[in-house]
Amino acid sequence: MRRLLSGLSVAGVLVAGTMAGAAEAQPFPEVIVIEGASSAEGIAVGAGSTFYAGDLVLGDVYRGDLRSGSTSLFVDAPAGRMAVGMAADTRHGLLFVAGGATGMGYVYDSTTGEDVAVLPLIDPALGTFVNDVTVTRDAAWFTDSAHPHLYRVPIAPDGSVGAPATLVLTGPAANQSGDFNLNGIAATANGKTLIVAHSGDATLYTVDPATGSSAPIAGADLPAVDGILLEAGRLWAVQNFLNQVTELRLSPDLSSATVEQVITHPAFQVPTTVARHGNRLALVNAKFDTGIPPTAGQHEVIVVDR
Repeated sequence: MRRLLSGLSVAGVLVAGTMAGAAEAQPFPEVIVIEGASSAEGIAVGAGSTFYAGDLVLGDVYRGDLRSGSTSLFVDAPAGRMAVGMAADTRHGLLFVAGGATGMGYVYDSTTGEDVAVLPLIDPALGTFVNDVTVTRDAAWFTDSAHPHLYRVPIAPDGSVGAPATLVLTGPAANQSGDFNLNGIAATANGKTLIVAHSGDATLYTVDPATGSSAPIAGADLPAVDGILLEAGRLWAVQNFLNQVTELRLSPDLSSATVEQVITHPAFQVPTTVARHGNRLALVNAKFDTGIPPTAGQHEVIVVDR
């Protein structure tokens, strides 16, 4: 009897292990519909396989799971808000959202969806489009597509956020000749250098966060560049109307870039921003080819291997 029970226990362990392995091997869905969204633009990945995606026009934020493909309304935004680019600060449980033409930056609790701060970055009467945001260890940085500005919001060690300040850019990144200029933004791990995507110039620039001085990244020829993601010397740049994301290898001094690969997917429909989960990239379909604001019936997150 003892031998029989022992054999059954071993068999049970083997079956459980096989089932767990099968669950882990279950492929992530490639296309995740953001249920209820009327438009889309920004995406951020939070803890685990959680992601957040914004409704560009209404300002709502949806929360989903990249593994299960589930989505639900997370922030039912008050009237008048917008949700463009976004970034999750997992250290402090915060979600930063760029407010587009409102001139605002919004900070939400990434667990509850409650307002943490509503930040006036620039007077909207001046004409603005607060487009994207990245987070360093001590600040969130927002871009403005209508002004040569970056807006810095300090983050204290306890997670509280301070009053925003404006950094005026100099050098080539300050060019305002395009209809739409500064767009995506990323930061090095130590926060000492920022990288901005410039849609008008179809390229990337480095920015000194202390002085605002900028310099070109040679070889970053990126028509229709939008959101960007930087990690360990590699940068992924979304090229919205080209329906692709280009991976570049940056030189150690960030002065030049070399194209490593171009990623496409048949379900891309004007993707705008990108986030990472493990070996996967998640991009949100803005569908601006249907109009601005878009008239598409639904919006999706597309998950691809990186």
